[in-house]
Amino acid sequence: MPLSGMAVAFKASTSACTAQQLWGHPTRDQCQYGFTHLNERKSRKGSAALHARAISGKLDLDFGDPSWKQKYQEDWDRRFSLPHITDIFDLEPRLTTFSLKKNRAPLGASDVSSPDKWNGYVNKDDRALLKVIKYASNTSAGAECIDPDCSWVEHWVHRAGPRKEIYYEPEEVKAAIVTCGGLCPGLNDVIRQIVFTLEIYGVKNIVGIQFGYRGFFEKGLKEMPLSRDVVENINLAGGSFLGVSRGGAKTSEIVDSIQARRIDMLFVIGGNGSHAGANAIHEECRKRKLKVSVVAVPKTIDNDILFMDKTFGFDTAVEEAQRAINSAYIEARSAYHGVGLVKLMGRSTGFIAMHASLSSGQIDVCLIPEVSFTLDGEHGVLAHLEHLLETKGFCVVCVAEGAGQDLLQKSNATDASGNVVLSDFGVHMQQKIKKHFKDIGVLADVKYIDPTYMVRACRANASDAILCTVLGQNAVHGAFAGFSGITSGICNTHYAFLPITEVITTPKHVNPNSRMWHRCLTSTGQPDFH
Repeated sequence: MPLSGMAVAFKASTSACTAQQLWGHPTRDQCQYGFTHLNERKSRKGSAALHARAISGKLDLDFGDPSWKQKYQEDWDRRFSLPHITDIFDLEPRLTTFSLKKNRAPLGASDVSSPDKWNGYVNKDDRALLKVIKYASNTSAGAECIDPDCSWVEHWVHRAGPRKEIYYEPEEVKAAIVTCGGLCPGLNDVIRQIVFTLEIYGVKNIVGIQFGYRGFFEKGLKEMPLSRDVVENINLAGGSFLGVSRGGAKTSEIVDSIQARRIDMLFVIGGNGSHAGANAIHEECRKRKLKVSVVAVPKTIDNDILFMDKTFGFDTAVEEAQRAINSAYIEARSAYHGVGLVKLMGRSTGFIAMHASLSSGQIDVCLIPEVSFTLDGEHGVLAHLEHLLETKGFCVVCVAEGAGQDLLQKSNATDASGNVVLSDFGVHMQQKIKKHFKDIGVLADVKYIDPTYMVRACRANASDAILCTVLGQNAVHGAFAGFSGITSGICNTHYAFLPITEVITTPKHVNPNSRMWHRCLTSTGQPDFH
């Protein structure tokens, strides 16, 4: 199967959550926890008794069963267990070569420090708690409930970090790094830290695969030797030192290339589609019984990867978006009946638009894909813009690129990654505003700003640089620990390893019932547009 269609195919084959299986608020969070619909039946006394069932993965839960919670947690532990090379090979671990408690050695001399002298390792049984809020009711803002009573259920995931035992001989390892998809602030920071950490383990053979998965099969694209000296300052620039591309060859062809190059560890830096590709490569390697660890690092400024607090590049994108919003505000504020319109990235999620609106404090209307709205009519967006011009004399609107797609003509075209090419809602909104005010005979000076490529091509800010550093280091720790088919992320402020299969079942979305969206509405003061 080509990697370009892998994300869609994988989602269709694994996601057990459908619209009919949701109960209460039809949000992403209930889907990710596996909760489904509720059936009512009358008790003998005539009062409404509740009989609920849920589907968690392939597990059918009956909440009338006293042991449902134990079954749910057992299923969760099964789903979030990490694939390991010992699932295929009978291997014994060795003591790690990673230690930060070292003596300064003469140049060229080998370090003989023992890991027994340092207690900086993560135990294989360490876990991090994914969620910490206990909701009293499913009607609580942002509630993520499994059963009708919102029972407390612990969701544990594997803690990331260096292990005391490893499953590779560092001097024999050949490690490869590839950056896939579009650009994102922080790519070079991650590359840099992967190389640094590999060298601390003792790996000498590190290569970069140029221009995404394409580098595995495109003639003329050679491996790029990497070392600390080569990557020392690449974090000072945006973009990707290795180059990026979308799409790719068949999985089998990529694994053929991995096998021919004798690669032992592959680090894939990318978003949902690239993660699906990494998982397919992992599965093919297992099928061929190749001792290869495939570890992904979540990259997307859209912040739409499931279970994770945030992905690298997101904070930088929000910060960079402030420049565009501030420019739109100044233009609108300085004009008679000025309307500033800013379109930010977010194909299916509105995280950037929501957070940028919150942080700027200058947005009057924020439109995101997760919340439906109407443009025309008494309660539409355009009527509200009329009100804003009448009352304050100007306004600023922020829209995510994926917002309002139901109001536009659908496109059947797809890009190289298999994503549907979206209609340009920003331009549509600009034209609708101009036409509306012209039709009612009111002057409106519309300034439209689209900073898409400025936002994603810049250097990572301090917050993202730290996140990239930790994610890159943990990716290497995960590979040496023998894991494969995993990704490294931050969950509930703690760094964790997650199986790729669970991460890519569905994109993460803004929950319209969440406190964060409510905070955004409080800041903008916008009404419901229905």
